[in-house]
Amino acid sequence: MTTGNERTDRDVVDRWAAVVAADLNSRLTGETLTIKKVLESKITELRGDAPLLELLGASIEGNVDTILHTLQHDIAAEHLEAPAAAMEYARRLAQRGVPVNALIRAYRLGQRTLLDSALKQLERTDLDATLHLAVAHRIITVVSDYIDWISQQVVDVYERERERWLATRSSLRTVRVRELLSETDAPTAAGDADLGYSLNQHHLALILWLPDTGRERINDLEQASQAIADCAEVVRAPLFVASDRVSGWAWLPLGERAAVDHARIRRCVTRRTDSLSIAAGTVAHGRSGFRTSHRRAQLARDIALLASSDRRVTFYDEPGLPTIALLSKSTKDTKDWVEEVLGPLAANTDNAERLRGTLREFLSKGSSYKAAAEVLNLHYNTVKYRVKKAEEERGAPIRADRLDIELALHACRWLGASVLRGEHS
Repeated sequence: MTTGNERTDRDVVDRWAAVVAADLNSRLTGETLTIKKVLESKITELRGDAPLLELLGASIEGNVDTILHTLQHDIAAEHLEAPAAAMEYARRLAQRGVPVNALIRAYRLGQRTLLDSALKQLERTDLDATLHLAVAHRIITVVSDYIDWISQQVVDVYERERERWLATRSSLRTVRVRELLSETDAPTAAGDADLGYSLNQHHLALILWLPDTGRERINDLEQASQAIADCAEVVRAPLFVASDRVSGWAWLPLGERAAVDHARIRRCVTRRTDSLSIAAGTVAHGRSGFRTSHRRAQLARDIALLASSDRRVTFYDEPGLPTIALLSKSTKDTKDWVEEVLGPLAANTDNAERLRGTLREFLSKGSSYKAAAEVLNLHYNTVKYRVKKAEEERGAPIRADRLDIELALHACRWLGASVLRGEHS
């Protein structure tokens, strides 16, 4: 039988646990980012592309928010369901073949990181030792019960999705492709037969993706890869595998051809009405070329996503992009360097963008006002005025450090707002 004093003591403990939870919830975004950084640094299997990392952040935020509300309102764990983003993240990991152990470990590391924050917050309260210990015990119990209950749900979702994914008609092909891309496979006679695709030829790798509307788009993506192959005048069918339900990988079989018409492929994609986007590697030969072209397509896609523009087609071998792919590894350092080189020209404004675009074409055309004017469809004097204005804005002539300026201008073009200075910063 519970006495009145015991009930009062429990109420006091619950109230202080709720205070700690409310304080943490007021910093939900920061707590989410902290946990996300821990998981990315500790679990290499979770380091995916930008959309997958964004979904990881949404999953963490949903779980943390639920835990903190559970503490604030004394909700029993068995009455809870995993947040929708957490369920979807588990499905995506299953689709990409990420081991389930990585998912389980993510929940354990997330639990530890959140408890560290909660206990540090509790240390700031002025409670006697006995009450402090009781509140800490309450927080640890609630968080641990939640993680135990919810991790069972997401693992169940993962396993069911993994079974479904492996049962699809392309599962064996997908496994074989991932083996090839891992750079650990050995050449086998059966290798090409498993794929229905010859590796002893030139390839152009593509990454294709569609907006996430909540439904599977694999068939749409496979059909799109065939349409692009037709536009590129490829005789044989492309190799296509799904990456997840809204993105896929493809290789165009070029045979002895060592080049494709970029303009034809660009027109093929931009004329579509389904918002398809693609990133393309470079034409390469053989087994190693199969990997190299795909790796470069991934880098091109990373840059396309960082740019956050309406660009729908990105080729790895576009001017400046391979170097920008290296600079994109640390956008903060790149941003600082871009501002140092360009000064006020690095502002995220329409006027600065016009000046940057003109200056970039001017430099790419060998400092020819006439050639730049033809490309930009501007009057000669307009180009000359803008180049002069750009020098004035920068506060220095462009001749001395021309290479740095060109590279910084390409960084602005490809990386967009991530390396530009806000109007009021």
